This record gives sequence, C-alpha cells and structure tokens, in this order.
Amino acid sequence: MRRVDQLFARYGESHRHPANKAIHWVCVPLITWSLLAMLWSASPAVASVFIAAALVFYLWLSLPIAFGMLAVCAVLVFPLTLFKTNMLIVAFAVFVAAWIGQFIGHRIEGKKPSFLEDVKFLLVGPAWMLGFVYRRLGIAY
Repeated sequence: MRRVDQLFARYGESHRHPANKAIHWVCVPLITWSLLAMLWSASPAVASVFIAAALVFYLWLSLPIAFGMLAVCAVLVFPLTLFKTNMLIVAFAVFVAAWIGQFIGHRIEGKKPSFLEDVKFLLVGPAWMLGFVYRRLGIAY
C-alpha cells in the first residue's frame, strides 16, 4: 500500500462520524488559514518557508497532492495579501474557535485527534480532505 493511502486510512479511522467529518470540512481549512495568517503577520517570508516545508512533505506523499496543496495554499494566502490591520487578532480568534470545533467533533466521534498519536497528521488532515475532492473529480493521487 502506498504511503499516502496508509496515512489517509489511519487518519480516516478517527474521522468516520458524519458530524465530525462536517466539522472538519469547516475547521481544517480555518485552522490552516489561521496558522498561515499568524505566520504571515510575523513575516511573509516566514509563512513562505512554512509552506515550502509543508510542500516537501506533500511531495513525499504524492505529486498530485503536492500540486493540489500548493493551489490550496495560494487560495488561503491571497486574502492575507489584502489584510492591512489586526490580522494576528483575527487569525488567533479563528484558530482558537476552529480548534474548539475540532475537539467537539472528536468528542462526538469518541476518538482522540490523530495528531495526538503522530504530529504529521496536522499536515495529513488538509491533504486527506483534498483526497476526497480528487476522488470526487476522478483525479488519481
């Protein structure tokens, strides 16, 4: 079994309940955006280094996932280029609220978040969601 399939299967084990999945479809992108926004508020260069490092991980998983996550990052970063003030405050508030949502989802699921087992699942979550989109569109990853 390919590495990407193994990680997606392991991640999926604690994301089966429909309510938890729905919460993740909202909260994972919000967490990703807010983390990028916090890094961007420190410095666009810092955010770029983080994105580059994440893309190396996604390349390790699969080339199509890496290309898709690059596009996702571009969509998430674009609004950051328009922000003028209070980005850090907004990003922090979104980050906290979205993590509260995630923990509620896992409470409903009855299973711990995957990243408590292995920190790389913090990067697997967004890719796992992209995998759903790819399957829906018939794109091999």
